Amino acid sequence: MATPIPGTQTIRFRRPTNQPGGGSTSSPSSVMTRKNRHAGILQDQLRRSQKAPWCPSFSLAFRIFLLIRVMGAMYAGLSDCDEVFNFWEPLHYLHRGHGFQTWETSPEFSIRSWAYILPHLWPGKLANFMFGPEKRPAFFAVRILLAFISATCEAFLYRTVVDKINYRAGRYLLFMMLFNAGMWNASVAFLPSSFAMYFNAIGFTYFIEPTNNSNFRRTLLATLAFATGALVGWPFAIAVALPFVFEELFLFGKDQVSPMNVTSWRIKRWTRLIQCGLVAALLVLPIVAIDTLFYGKLTIVPWNIVNYNVFSSHGPNLYGTEHLSYYIDNLLLNMNVIIPLAFFSLPALLITHRVDFRRLGERAGPERSSPYTLLAMRLLPMYVWFAIFGSQPHKEERFMFPVYPLICFNAAVCLYLVRGWMETAYVAYTKSPYRASQAIIFSRFTLSVVTATSVISISRGIALYKYYHAPMALTNYFEAYEIPRILNETGYVSLPPPLPAGQLPTSDDDNPDVRIDYDLINPFNLTLCYGKEWHRFPGSYLVPDGVRVEWVKSEFDGMLPGHFQKTLREGGLVSRVHGTRVVPKGLNDLNKEEPSFYVDVNTCDYLVDSDFPLHPSSTPLEPRYAVDEAWYRVKCEPFLDARHSSLLTRTLWLPGTQWQSQNEFGDYCLLKNKKNMETKERSLAINV
Repeated sequence: MATPIPGTQTIRFRRPTNQPGGGSTSSPSSVMTRKNRHAGILQDQLRRSQKAPWCPSFSLAFRIFLLIRVMGAMYAGLSDCDEVFNFWEPLHYLHRGHGFQTWETSPEFSIRSWAYILPHLWPGKLANFMFGPEKRPAFFAVRILLAFISATCEAFLYRTVVDKINYRAGRYLLFMMLFNAGMWNASVAFLPSSFAMYFNAIGFTYFIEPTNNSNFRRTLLATLAFATGALVGWPFAIAVALPFVFEELFLFGKDQVSPMNVTSWRIKRWTRLIQCGLVAALLVLPIVAIDTLFYGKLTIVPWNIVNYNVFSSHGPNLYGTEHLSYYIDNLLLNMNVIIPLAFFSLPALLITHRVDFRRLGERAGPERSSPYTLLAMRLLPMYVWFAIFGSQPHKEERFMFPVYPLICFNAAVCLYLVRGWMETAYVAYTKSPYRASQAIIFSRFTLSVVTATSVISISRGIALYKYYHAPMALTNYFEAYEIPRILNETGYVSLPPPLPAGQLPTSDDDNPDVRIDYDLINPFNLTLCYGKEWHRFPGSYLVPDGVRVEWVKSEFDGMLPGHFQKTLREGGLVSRVHGTRVVPKGLNDLNKEEPSFYVDVNTCDYLVDSDFPLHPSSTPLEPRYAVDEAWYRVKCEPFLDARHSSLLTRTLWLPGTQWQSQNEFGDYCLLKNKKNMETKERSLAINV
């Protein structure tokens, strides 16, 4: 008989035979054996009598995931400044010829891979081809591509769990990933850690099926997926594959191996994994070729990343260190009740082995691996990841992205096992599999858990949008309303007046939707500045071409990005490649401030700044620009004052004044320099 796959839905057992001798002469141990077998038969009857729940197909699951992920692409914020400065800005430079540059993309240090950034250029160019030269559609085109990739990987993982583990665990996984607040952000983040998350999910789907010597395809595809996530994305993501490698080399899996053949079996396994590793290593060639082209010298970015983070004398600790509680708090915010379930998954497996042994199948025997061992190997990657990164002093939210789907998997398996305990206890108490099959307590329990995590996650997602979306909203207002207003008032471009609310344009009306090509008409030479809000700058893709973004000195005294060497837009990608090879002045890997990157605030035409009137704070370097008479409030959006808001209400969003009264809000403002802009607008009107 073939070894059963862990948690397979349909498992057949032989009925236990009676022990020799009559019942009156049976020993206590034989009586207990019969009782245990009888309990196992009752549990088997219960499982056969229960109707399988609805599980969507791969196609339907993909469409559901895609709908939610595209919504995330359109509305999720940019929560990590590294995403903006290390990836969106270099991409913007390749696309438009200007943008911010960090020390990581300097040829002197080269720890960001252009091989990862470059493929994201084509969705933006396609959006420009379809919708015109504006940059905003290109930005969202890239995010929608990421949403598509994430939806594909998530649907693939979900269906594999349904087919190879258990349909109930698969359905729990579906909803845990679908509405997860962490996945909402990570799935559309332009980050190597998100890229690693996609390919870890793919590699894990092949890892789920137990290994055997006849399935070379499983080993090859899993190895390629894990290697792609590590080499193209983030080298440390390979840690997720450690349990996979251990199983390949040391566990029998579905192979039946006699003691006489262990040596030859092990040689085959080692040979196969080495072959697959060598094939995966070929990925290094195009990566090194692209990075060498862009940096102008032989560059192996994966090694540079490892060297800096592990062997450097200063490393990433310059940018802050945190206690282990940072990850615990962050994961609870993003995944709520999923986290305790995920971390309890291995103990739950041990308890199931004790109280509900038949749930995963028959005892494997000495020649093959136990289904409990195999399932434990699939629960281990999350623990390995958390142990490695929890021990590192420098911690960031994005470091957990590569295992977000695996956290959901662990939680789904744990919930499935806990439900099994409840079924076993119910059958043992009632002695009736039929009554257990009719009981609704089991489905109500799992439904309550899945519903709770979904509702909390949705509330968290709404809170992030309501409380912190102002930085993206202001750049949209600047492009869609403020610049067209100036053009209209100065007479440079005549725009039709807006129609009254509710009135639709007719054939006789001028078209109110006038598209402005900011590349062709930019008479202002506008400068948009950021001071203490530099870390919330949403990127040059959301700022019109021709508007230069600069930094104003604040209390922050670390390293800020500089500007790439500007190239002509008509120069194309070839001229940008020459720009990426230039070693910029002032950038360093010691987080030391570079004064030349700042401009005088009086030279700024517009300024983005935050102000909290209920708890005002002002310093010589961070005055309250929003109340300064020299600045006019063009547009202000509410922004949560987290330090003075209730922990619960600032974490989650619920409607109603009573809930919101526990929060305090400040103003996140787009400010206009009155003197500068009056002069520029007057000059422009005269010239026109």
